[in-house]
Amino acid sequence: MRLLAAFCVALLSSAAFAADPRPLELGADLPSFKLPGVDEKTHTEKDFADAKILLILFTCNHCPTAQAYEERIIKLDADYSGKGVKLVAVSPNDDKAVRLDELGYTEFNDSLDEMEQRAKHLGFKFPYLYDGETQEFSKKVGVQATPQVFIFDQGRKLRYVGRIDNAEVGEVTTHDTRNALDDLLAGREVTVPKTRSFGCSTKWQDKRSAVKDADDKWAKQEVKLEKATLEGLAKIAKNDGEDFILVNFWATWCGPCVAEFSELVTMQRMYGKRNFKLVTLSLDHTEGEAKALKFLKEKQAAGMTNLLWPGGDKDKLAEAIDPKWEGPIPHTILIAPGGKVVFRKTGQFDPIEVRRAIVEQIGRTYASKKK
Repeated sequence: MRLLAAFCVALLSSAAFAADPRPLELGADLPSFKLPGVDEKTHTEKDFADAKILLILFTCNHCPTAQAYEERIIKLDADYSGKGVKLVAVSPNDDKAVRLDELGYTEFNDSLDEMEQRAKHLGFKFPYLYDGETQEFSKKVGVQATPQVFIFDQGRKLRYVGRIDNAEVGEVTTHDTRNALDDLLAGREVTVPKTRSFGCSTKWQDKRSAVKDADDKWAKQEVKLEKATLEGLAKIAKNDGEDFILVNFWATWCGPCVAEFSELVTMQRMYGKRNFKLVTLSLDHTEGEAKALKFLKEKQAAGMTNLLWPGGDKDKLAEAIDPKWEGPIPHTILIAPGGKVVFRKTGQFDPIEVRRAIVEQIGRTYASKKK
């Protein structure tokens, strides 16, 4: 009986957690919080007690809508920070609840470590806090999407909740957040205190099961290794299609190649649903074919084209696929439609650098997807 009662409590608790919380009602108090930031400090609401107005912006690294607003957020902070407005960005997402194919518009995931890298890359001058570990603050506030704005007055009562403006891309005609701030700074009631928020849904911890399901599905996919030909490699280099092609030269006997290979698998899973293809070219030669295939299967290198150079004149190999390749491996190139190499790296790559090169080419927001 006691076990049954415990099971029922756990089930009810799980169901309650899985349900998306509702946003705070207008006039509600700011919930307390204690969250780590990208500055390697822990912040609470007391750190911002001197601000006339506290703007809590829920955003994240991976969401294309959130990325579309990043420059506007930086400008918003610059325009209002001298007027007594404190902007505090919070990522509500559990980074372990984001599938890799949901990262197809970014080089960063939603972990605190990569939040730090994103903030540094873009030059954020406002706090950027991580609530993905417990999500307690995000649940109390009831964030629905990223980005979403909650504005609290000097008494820390909620006066506005909703979007930044009315156009993620294109011409903006209604500056909702700026209008709300202007009303509050002028001592007026907010004219439009609530708007819809369009963006990516919050990645609550109950979505981890979807990540596991996706990983299990990838693990079951067949991994193949085919013999490369000079004609086939020349066709890849010419790239008459619409996809960007990442080509990585590697071998099982190459330490740096082995060390970076898992990152290639991650990139395939991140960008594979977009206009992107990945080709691996093993230099293990025919005598190392079995070892190369075993390695590829261990790495679950499915969904990409895995080729084996059987051996022979490597000068001809270089001329066929990348005449600027001087011989060392690993060697990685990104080929644009039409054959232009838009990224090239000899030696072990920085994963973020390669991902950034890919996403800058295929687009961060609303680019065409593979059918």
